Amino acid sequence: MIFYYAPKTVSLASHIALEEASAKYEPKKLDFFATEQRSDEYLQINPKGRVPALDTGEGIISETPAILTYIAQTFPSANLAPLNDPFRFAKMQEFNAYLASTVHVNHAHKFRGTRWTDDESAIETMKAKVPQTMHDSFELIENNMFAGPWVLGENYSVCDGYVFCISLWLKGDSVDINDFPKIAKHNTRMLGRASVQSLLPIYGLS
Repeated sequence: MIFYYAPKTVSLASHIALEEASAKYEPKKLDFFATEQRSDEYLQINPKGRVPALDTGEGIISETPAILTYIAQTFPSANLAPLNDPFRFAKMQEFNAYLASTVHVNHAHKFRGTRWTDDESAIETMKAKVPQTMHDSFELIENNMFAGPWVLGENYSVCDGYVFCISLWLKGDSVDINDFPKIAKHNTRMLGRASVQSLLPIYGLS
C-alpha cells in the first residue's frame, strides 16, 4: 500500500490507523506549500487534489471515513472497529461521518472560504464564526457522542485517532480544549500511544 499524506492535515487520522494496524505501507509526503496536491501526477491518483489517499493495490481510496473503515476491515486482528456488531459499527460510522461532514467543514471555513463563495465579506463572516461552530461541535461530541474512556466505550477504535486529529485544531480555532474535559483527557491519552508518538515528528507536532 502507498499512503499519501501531508503534515498539518486530517491525514494524521488515517496515518494513526495504519500504525495501529501494524500495516506495511509506503508513506508519500506531499508538499502543500508547493501545491504538490494539485500536480498532474497527484491528480491522477486523487482528482480531488486532497489528502489522504491510500493506494491499496486494488485501487485508490480517498476520504478519511472510507480509509479508516478499509484499514479496520483489512486488519481485523488489530481490533480497530466493532466488526461483528452491526449497531456499534454503525455508531462508529455515524461518529466519523459527523467529523467529516460537519466538524471538518466548520474548521475549513477558516482557511477555505473560497470553496463556498467569492464574496470577501462572506468569507470573513465564515472565519469569524469558526470559534463558535467548532465549540458547538465539540460540545455535542462531549455531551452526546463520546462514551468514554474511548469514543465508542471501553475499546479503542479508528474513531479515536480521528477525533484526536481534529482536537489538535481547536487551539488554532480559538477554542479551549479544557472546555471539554472528556476530550482533553482523551487527547492526553492519545499522546501516550506508540502510534501517535511515532508520527508526531512527521506532522510537526513534537
